[in-house]
Amino acid sequence: MTAPHETLLTATPAEGVLLVSLNRPDAGNSLSTQMAEELLALLKGLTADPGAIRALVLTGAGNKIFCAGADLKERDGMTDAQWVAQHRLFEAMRDALVALPVPVICAVNGAAYGGGAEIALNCDFIYAAEGARLALPEVKLGIMPGLGGAPNLVRAAGERRAREVLLTGDPFTAAEGLAWGVINRVCAADELVAAAVETARKIAANAPLSVRNIRRVVRDTAVLTGPDAIAVELAAYDELTPTDDRREGVAAWGEKRKPEWKGR
Repeated sequence: MTAPHETLLTATPAEGVLLVSLNRPDAGNSLSTQMAEELLALLKGLTADPGAIRALVLTGAGNKIFCAGADLKERDGMTDAQWVAQHRLFEAMRDALVALPVPVICAVNGAAYGGGAEIALNCDFIYAAEGARLALPEVKLGIMPGLGGAPNLVRAAGERRAREVLLTGDPFTAAEGLAWGVINRVCAADELVAAAVETARKIAANAPLSVRNIRRVVRDTAVLTGPDAIAVELAAYDELTPTDDRREGVAAWGEKRKPEWKGR
């Protein structure tokens, strides 16, 4: 289902689950133009036709670094126009990640800095290894987060905590991220990917249209309150009423069997 890649590794460790590993370990799994192009192509392909994939786990190759951010060696010496062009590619990759019709669990297996932390923050939720550290250090480089890092961190950790992280550029630990609500679970390093895959497997076993609509409601109501938020949820709820999967789910419950989802 996925084409061969030079900077990504793919596997299907459980039914309905795709495991994607950023694979530039000698460069800290940093985000290069080629990696962004390959990740964008993979995500667009899954958006057009997810096939049997119903959940995705994203991690980094090796056991020390998830993603060190943008490849600064590649960026050093770029003209302003080249810098902007590359960032537009990164933005398209980020948009494709957010638009993906299946949930994404980020398994942060080590350092996640800059764009690496932003990729993680754009996923549905984050599991992290005990020794993982995350940072948005762009302020130390004369730039700033540009892939949703600031607003996503505000939503997850609150405005005051986000200001401290963003304005100092200092890293925070997995334990701190857990306490702040940025990280969902901290795992032993050798259990991280297995834990993320197991959660992805549970999600993949659920009704795919329900999963898709729930994710959309959570996203679309992030800046809404009261009746406006309820209206968005109700519209998504009503979409599921005439579906085959809704009828199948209720029938399977009554017949005490496992439902067979069709995605329609």
